Amino acid sequence: MRLRRYNLFFICTLSLTLGLFLDALTTSLWLPQQLEAASLTPEQRVQLQSQLDGLEKEIDAQQSILDAKRTERVSLERDVSILTAQITQAKLSIRARDLTIQGLAADIKAKENTIDVLSDKIDQEKTYVAELLNREAEIYSASPIEIYLTRRSLSSLFEDADQYGAIREALRTSYTKIGEDRKATQVARDALQDKKDEQAQLLSIQKLQQKRLVEQEAEKKKILAVTKGVESAYQNVLKEKTQSANAIRAQLFQLQGSAAIPFGKALEYAKAVEKKTGVRAAFILGIITTESNLGQNVGKGNWRVDMKAPRDTVPFLEICKELGLDPDKMPVSAKQWYGYGGAMGPAQFIPSTWVLFKDRISAATGNKPPNPWDPEDAFMASGLLLKDNGAAKGTRAAERLAATRYLAGWVNATKPAYAFYGNEVLAYADKYQAQINILGAN
Repeated sequence: MRLRRYNLFFICTLSLTLGLFLDALTTSLWLPQQLEAASLTPEQRVQLQSQLDGLEKEIDAQQSILDAKRTERVSLERDVSILTAQITQAKLSIRARDLTIQGLAADIKAKENTIDVLSDKIDQEKTYVAELLNREAEIYSASPIEIYLTRRSLSSLFEDADQYGAIREALRTSYTKIGEDRKATQVARDALQDKKDEQAQLLSIQKLQQKRLVEQEAEKKKILAVTKGVESAYQNVLKEKTQSANAIRAQLFQLQGSAAIPFGKALEYAKAVEKKTGVRAAFILGIITTESNLGQNVGKGNWRVDMKAPRDTVPFLEICKELGLDPDKMPVSAKQWYGYGGAMGPAQFIPSTWVLFKDRISAATGNKPPNPWDPEDAFMASGLLLKDNGAAKGTRAAERLAATRYLAGWVNATKPAYAFYGNEVLAYADKYQAQINILGAN
């Protein structure tokens, strides 16, 4: 009778265990969605989007003013109007980006909550599986002698067989659910990483635009103070700022992860890229300069600490081995407050991206293998990626979009929060185009 009483206890326990399992299964189907919805209420999201829409309309209006003013003859009134529109647009963009970052922070919190719930669910299911395995082992371990001594009937043996079958079915269901939850957890982790990447990029842009805003306000104040609103005085200021061809060639072009080079040499590399890719030389220089502004941590990182393993560490070691370089001595970008760094050289390519382009870079420059810290190879890498991004079309819109794709990828490139990056690249490109025109006239 001992085994019969135990079987009754086991049936009750199994029923309770399966009941809890089904409860947990049901919970896992709605709880993550509930947590995500709780991070920002629908009303809050609607309000946030409404504020963003309003700001983006104002930003577009300032962009229309800028586009129109750039077609006018250079004058004090034109340039002050451009600075005023840029300052107004910058303030609006910073406010709009703050709202976007706020929404991303809520999304990140929701994803983290989802991962926590799924992780807890997997742990619970593992506990259920262990309990079921124990029950299975206890039934299966009853020996023929125990069965004979307890004089169990044939019907009771069939009952145990039914219970054993139920356990096996419950185990199969549980294993399937654990597998599904693991996949869902990985999807949530990938989504979380994407949100964090986007947040980090926007924070970098925010910092850069805030810095530029201060510079623009100071420039406007200085122009008005020096000229006192007199056009002839402004034209004199412009003449004084005009550089000679020799001065332009000699000025240093700053690079991230590599030593600065003379502007003349940088232009030589950029023109070679233009010839191979069709991407404007001035635009290449604009990209490299903007990447330098964003890459404040370049050269301060270490591949062992800052790179994502094995995605980037493995190709990084292969790159260094091919080039005969000590990986511990090569500058890479430091990781930010979260996530990973590891971008290399002036073009700021991560190793896993560099290896996708290295054959094309070699074919274009003749350097085998190409070196991400070598300006010639880095410029070519930038040009090839920008060509893939559509920059070879040569229009201002195409170049702006290609620039934002360079930073944020194709998915995020059309988002208004990234527009400043494209505008910043074009502003540098305009500056360099003016210098290239002076060099071409001499």
